[in-house]
Amino acid sequence: MKLQLFDTYEREVRPFESLNPGEVGIYACGPTVYNFAHIGNLRTYLFEDILIRVLVANGYKVNHVVNITDVGHLTSDADTGEDKMEVGTRRTGMTAWEMADFYTEAFQRDLGRLNIQEPGIWCRATDHIAEQIEFIKDLEEKGFTYQTKDGIYFASSKLNNYGHLARLDINGLQAGARVELGGRKFVTDFALWKFSPEDEKRQMEWESPWGKGFPGWHIECSAMSAKYLGDFFDIHCGGEDHIPIHHTNEIAQTEAARGTRLANFWMHGYFLQLEKSKMSKSSGEFLTIDVLEEKGFSALDYRYLCLTAHYRTQMSFSWDALEAARTALGRLYEASWRWGQAGEPDQAYLTRFMDCANDDLNMPRALAVLWELVRSDLPDATKKATVLSWDGLMGLDIAAWEPEIVEVPEEVHQLVADRESARKNKDWALADELRDKALGLGFAIEDTRDGAKISKSD
Repeated sequence: MKLQLFDTYEREVRPFESLNPGEVGIYACGPTVYNFAHIGNLRTYLFEDILIRVLVANGYKVNHVVNITDVGHLTSDADTGEDKMEVGTRRTGMTAWEMADFYTEAFQRDLGRLNIQEPGIWCRATDHIAEQIEFIKDLEEKGFTYQTKDGIYFASSKLNNYGHLARLDINGLQAGARVELGGRKFVTDFALWKFSPEDEKRQMEWESPWGKGFPGWHIECSAMSAKYLGDFFDIHCGGEDHIPIHHTNEIAQTEAARGTRLANFWMHGYFLQLEKSKMSKSSGEFLTIDVLEEKGFSALDYRYLCLTAHYRTQMSFSWDALEAARTALGRLYEASWRWGQAGEPDQAYLTRFMDCANDDLNMPRALAVLWELVRSDLPDATKKATVLSWDGLMGLDIAAWEPEIVEVPEEVHQLVADRESARKNKDWALADELRDKALGLGFAIEDTRDGAKISKSD
């Protein structure tokens, strides 16, 4: 199967062909670096990592760009409230610049722990103020801006198809508006440049043709993606929450200034749900990779869990689900290690797995093919080679895994031997008693088809 991907703009799965043969340009919205990334945020980057791995497997060279939002993202996505960076400085006691560096490095560490490949280009909003000012000037020259007392705004009503990405009901939004426009002419107009308050010295502010201030959130992505990928590139990614405002406004700016919808494909990862609500930094539960590891799970356990749900479905998180993912991944590691040396992969299974991946990144179905292979009667060497070939897409580091070396006391070995004898004699009560004695000494006994397995108990 040739690669096909869901395009949010067209609302359909369509065949993917790059704009330039053999090359793909991808821009992904990165973090606003005022706090740690939670595992809901990171699910989006996992989906994007699978996308890039699948593109590479299809023979493409990928130019992957990710931005760092370190200014301009207000506490409301709709241009109200304070800059999240300014709010974060009061919480942390750091300067905005120190905080941006701190949380950027933390985010990049999380990517490493999840085996997410870093982009070829990281671009910070604060390093591209000049490009953003030039983009706003371009919009101004084309008649798409107006000034209010607090900034320069984009006149969204001048675009006939504003809101197409999110299928917004513009008339309904205007008629039902219950927000204070604050000088805006239309409910969907948005800030391109915000003026610094006259009575306040901001940590991050710059001179511009319109006065001292800072860029709006949306303009950075239009300006930086155009700089590194051009005015029309292959794929723009982000979370589903970006569809109605952030990505809608990126498209509007670029249509007005450059005459394109910015990207040929718009792709969005869906939320991680926690007790039927979106996981967010403002909710009661704020789960990070550090929290998972404190509870005995690895980042790759979480990566495997994310592979079990399609990126366009909302996934419910629970500790039981993560435990099941850890168990499944552990069995996969152990099976692959037990198979020994790799031989030649099975071409039929390789094709089936790749067909799943090429069908809009259907990794749950790909995992079903994987476990079918594990349970098959194929030679162990063939199984191992096939699974290792697939791991280039899954990113689970299967080849690197080795069983933990456990120092087992002679007393426990004797309990295992006695238990095996009891089991052969069908003395199940004694077998259970011996297993409990081993557990009391800190060792768990698991019965496998290859015999008793001894491990440290939790």
